[in-house]
Amino acid sequence: MRTQTVILATIVALCLSTAAQAKYSGGTGEPNDPYRIATAEDLNDIANHVEDFNKCFLMVADINLADYTGTQFNIIGIDTTEFTGVFDGNDHKIWSFTRIGIPPWEHIELFGYVGESGQIKNLGLEKADLNDGGLIIAELVRGNYGSISNCYSTSSVSGDAYMGGFIEYNHGTITNCYSTDGLVGENSGTITNCYSSGSACGGEWACGGLVGENSGTITNCYSTGSVTGDFCEHVGGLVGYSYYGSVTTSFWDVNTSGQSTSDGGEGLPTAQMKTESTFTDAGWDFVDIWDICEGTNYPKFVWQIPLGDLICPDGVNFIDYSFFAGHWMDVNCSDSNDCDGCDFDFSDMVDANDLQIFCDHWLEGG
Repeated sequence: MRTQTVILATIVALCLSTAAQAKYSGGTGEPNDPYRIATAEDLNDIANHVEDFNKCFLMVADINLADYTGTQFNIIGIDTTEFTGVFDGNDHKIWSFTRIGIPPWEHIELFGYVGESGQIKNLGLEKADLNDGGLIIAELVRGNYGSISNCYSTSSVSGDAYMGGFIEYNHGTITNCYSTDGLVGENSGTITNCYSSGSACGGEWACGGLVGENSGTITNCYSTGSVTGDFCEHVGGLVGYSYYGSVTTSFWDVNTSGQSTSDGGEGLPTAQMKTESTFTDAGWDFVDIWDICEGTNYPKFVWQIPLGDLICPDGVNFIDYSFFAGHWMDVNCSDSNDCDGCDFDFSDMVDANDLQIFCDHWLEGG
């Protein structure tokens, strides 16, 4: 009996020790078992473990950062210890990142520096408030030397000097991303298949609808927002100032931007910016990367289009419902292009399961 008691005590002690060592919401940080990030506390705790900056992270839920104001959120990745791991948003969102009332010398961003092997992907940032104080402001990353892909920001950013609505300095790669503010403050890396749709203003040197300063490569990108820079030396519809950089097959809307010039790119009227051939003639991929409701909307990423958004205009609404109803109980969908997209679960039939999926996405994407 005494031996059994000792063994039981040992097992309990080991279990308690393992529980105490567990980080975040599970996982080991390895590629096949990434750390699970499920709460605001998990996200804020990453910066406390610089030994994990080269590990893999996977968001398993949307995260609300509203309770972290001022300087309470710990920035992930610093200049002496960059983030060189993989942060996969897993198509989840971070909400309400707020930095109000901070000293003017403070930086404002979720990630400070992403190293050459670092990756951030499949992440959405919404309802951030970064409109007060701060010399250097970027909602996602201050300095990117790695890879950022399939990410977006739908928030507003303003500050005193150096700003990028999404990323301040890009020395790495950014692909398939968009922002409702100016995308990048300064680019010396590569930006491909990206767009900016919101207003851009501020900065002391250069301000552009997509990029402020460019010494890198910009390809297959566009911007549509209003661009103002009362205190900027260089202002452009797409790029404020480009030196030793290249801008190819990229465009900006001369009507909505209020700018007739740009240091790179081609300015077009709104009607042409909402025409598919404008982009396909320039070699853009409208099969796997881009989609458009021609005449009513600018191009969007295929991954932005929600299930149920079957026909133009954008958004899952009664027009799509009428189209869906016209295919109700259709069969042999695999032989007819999945019944014009109405067989959402690929069961070879448009039925109640597809209706449930349609309802789950009701009013999305408008």
